[in-house]
Amino acid sequence: MKKFVFASVMAVASFSLVSAPTLRAQDTISIKDPAEFNAYQMATTQSDPKAKVTALEGFLTSYPQSVVKKAVLDSLIDSYQQLGDADKTLSAASRLLQVDPDNLKAIFISVYIKKSQCAKTSDVQTCDDAAALAKKGLAASKPAGMSDDDWKKQTSATYPVFHSAIAVDDINAKKDVKAGIEEYKAELMLYPPDATKSGPALVDTLNLAEAYAKPGGDLEKAIWFYARVWNFAPANFKSQIQPKLEYYYKKHHGDLKGLDDIKAQAANSLFPAEGFKITQAKTPAEQIHDLIASTPDLNTLALDDKETVLALGTKEDADKLWGLLQGKQTPVPGTVIEASASQIKVAVTPDAKSAKTADFIVNMKEPLADKDIPAVGSELKLLKEGGPELDATYDTYAQIPATATAVQSAQIVLKDGMMQKKTAPKAPARKPAPGHHPTGH
Repeated sequence: MKKFVFASVMAVASFSLVSAPTLRAQDTISIKDPAEFNAYQMATTQSDPKAKVTALEGFLTSYPQSVVKKAVLDSLIDSYQQLGDADKTLSAASRLLQVDPDNLKAIFISVYIKKSQCAKTSDVQTCDDAAALAKKGLAASKPAGMSDDDWKKQTSATYPVFHSAIAVDDINAKKDVKAGIEEYKAELMLYPPDATKSGPALVDTLNLAEAYAKPGGDLEKAIWFYARVWNFAPANFKSQIQPKLEYYYKKHHGDLKGLDDIKAQAANSLFPAEGFKITQAKTPAEQIHDLIASTPDLNTLALDDKETVLALGTKEDADKLWGLLQGKQTPVPGTVIEASASQIKVAVTPDAKSAKTADFIVNMKEPLADKDIPAVGSELKLLKEGGPELDATYDTYAQIPATATAVQSAQIVLKDGMMQKKTAPKAPARKPAPGHHPTGH
């Protein structure tokens, strides 16, 4: 299965594209020292971003208490953004907040960058910092002298990002899925309807679907929002969204009948109608029994379907499949959850990937060299899809009952793991020229 990368690709690829509020520092330029005034003029009129940041930083070093410090820091934020330097942009914004704690632009920039860092690392402190600043931004009062129209433009640009940052913190750091869902909903309601069909709003519609798919969420709403994203995602990402949409729809409904109607409804409305329901044609155990009965060769089932049978099937159906699998070799494509020289833990099914838990544990036949240990979060693929491919032999399995924070699953242990890499074809041997003898005779 391909890595589900729509969110990261559809998100703003470069933070330099952030639509920062156009709130400017309102310092009155009344510099009395001619040298300081000249230094200020020289720094702020530079056209080259690299030269400008050097000059602005030099000005702040020479005149740390200048009356135009806020204006200089504001300009420094813009210049570092132009250079695409997130760390230094964040530093400039943090320094501006030290002298102007309610500066909405600095709050926004800080939230945006810290939110991106939080989403990548799930570092609790970073996530909490982003959320705390976002809450401060939501509580900020309109600056004196600013018109209602300008304030509306500022809040329209910033409030959705603030709610999104709080949602990321709730889900990634606090593990509070329900709170995160409410923040994503609050964010999406702030966008004009057409704006939810692309850009950050569509990305967070996908994040809302992912949140609803987690334990404690709502599978019916997850299906709705996956269908909504499927309708408006770029063509090359539909093939990545479709498997998740079908997986959860089949898991809840029993088959794919009616899914096209859900897609059509979701295309016309961001949120489902009050009382939206998807009928459950069959229980998961009934679905699995039908799958077992209707599949002539159970070895041909997809790997995540095999895991589903072992996780949710009756003991009779699960044991029937396991009797065919045990002792056989299989590739294990999926997301690496943990990895060491002797063992690799992989999330294969959408449920396991969403929960970031391993449903396949592979014990290696021989310890891997350090350079061959896959990174946590990386994708193991089939050789024909570019590899590297992890192959192993089915050894044992156990059903793991559902808990308040996890769905029922199977833990499948494999032995004799081996990592295969795609090798470049060898260049054809060069034939000697006619009349040429390698021996020299």
